[in-house]
Amino acid sequence: MAEKFDPSQETPESEPTKTALRSRARRRVTPLAASQAPAPRQTRAERRAAGKPHPIRSVFTLAAVAGLVATVAVPAAFSAAGSTPAEAAVTTVQQVAADNAQSLVVASEATPAALARGGYTATTPEEIQAKKDEEAAKAAAAARIAATAASDSSSYTGAIAETIAPAGSVVRPLTSFNNFGTPYAGHKGTDYMADRGTPLYAIADGVVVASDEDGPGWGVYVKIAHNIGGQSVTSLYAHMLYGSRRVTVGETVSAGQLIGQVSDTGRAFGTHLHLEIYVNGSWVDAEGWLVANAH
Repeated sequence: MAEKFDPSQETPESEPTKTALRSRARRRVTPLAASQAPAPRQTRAERRAAGKPHPIRSVFTLAAVAGLVATVAVPAAFSAAGSTPAEAAVTTVQQVAADNAQSLVVASEATPAALARGGYTATTPEEIQAKKDEEAAKAAAAARIAATAASDSSSYTGAIAETIAPAGSVVRPLTSFNNFGTPYAGHKGTDYMADRGTPLYAIADGVVVASDEDGPGWGVYVKIAHNIGGQSVTSLYAHMLYGSRRVTVGETVSAGQLIGQVSDTGRAFGTHLHLEIYVNGSWVDAEGWLVANAH
């Protein structure tokens, strides 16, 4: 059975109905149109309060940053690829740092000028101490000379002869002495204990080769070279009295000639004569040689 269409059930589209539909459609469109409407324009004060940058200022800031990057990077790139003279005149911060580093390296490789030895004074502890010791020794020697010059020579009461033997002979250096000093290891020579001021004489003819007021450990001393029986003989007389030397270097002396007086100058304990004898450059016992050769 076919379905019948009942026209009575179809609602006619009247004018009120159309009006209602348009009103409903308008209500649905109105909110969307309101959201798309342009916002009101903010003032400068409102943007500043909200912390938003001005669009034009942002553009200028980006342009300044881009210009700074181009200033540093572009000259370096052109320099690496081979720049023109005008472009080479632009120096980057990195190039300045590199140039300064190179100049410091060159300066560190410079060789200082050699200093002459005589152009500066001694500064090492050893040299300073040696200088002090030398000055102290000179001061001590001067003090001893001043203290003994007037009184030491009075210790000897005997006569002081200018000579005691004929030329060409071999004699003892003292006419008398008290006793021998005690020998010890490393001591080259014979010690004759005698009063201060006792006269000293040359053991034989010869030539004075040393005469010093402040010898190394010997104090006041005299050294004489002889030719005795075809042999080279050297005699050394040490610890003599300050100011008592009668001979100088290069002077010719005769056997038994007065050359000085006994004392205790230098490294000495008690007044005595320290006598050394060398034959052909070799040290010999002084007393044994005198016993064999003196008359």
